[in-house]
Amino acid sequence: MLWPWSSPAQLIALRSPDLLLRLPQIGDYPAWSGLRKASRPFLKPFEPRWTEADLAHSVFATRVKRARQEAEDGTDYSFLIFNLANGSETLVGGVTLSNIRRRAAQFVNLGYWMGQQFAGQGLMTKAVALTLPFVFESCDLHRIHAAFLPGNIASRRVLEKNGFIEEGFAAGYLQIDGRWEDHVLFGLTRERYELRRHGRKA
Repeated sequence: MLWPWSSPAQLIALRSPDLLLRLPQIGDYPAWSGLRKASRPFLKPFEPRWTEADLAHSVFATRVKRARQEAEDGTDYSFLIFNLANGSETLVGGVTLSNIRRRAAQFVNLGYWMGQQFAGQGLMTKAVALTLPFVFESCDLHRIHAAFLPGNIASRRVLEKNGFIEEGFAAGYLQIDGRWEDHVLFGLTRERYELRRHGRKA
């Protein structure tokens, strides 16, 4: 694992034997656009509205530039997820740590997406687990927040398996596919993370 203060933003990477999480690079465009396009019907009910135009190379190039700048500023980290099985690096989805707040708050928001063909294999549970040391140890934050649509059982399971607990409900919380949708709010504190890391019941 490479810490944010010791490496250029483009080199920040989180790695396990199974997965690699890193910032996007221009060379990722074919795999990214192909996976997003193929998974659009699967992702559409869970994401803000987007069109074919959002898959353009120029749009992705802007994403790459913005991701690098935000990482250098320490405000957001937009990671792509690569499965390392069989010695390859296969793009399977993405994890975003956004809206980092310091001073009295010390929190970050967690978001993620998974390509349809890779869903249900436990990869997102492992990817979220890989971000937690980065959040609490590298970035030295105190809380991580996540929200999901009430019917999204898969997302609930990903968070529960990583120690998150339900903290509330927000009406009209995020605009999803053109509509303001209610969300279930989950959170994980540093204290709970430390208890789990040391094998103690949270």
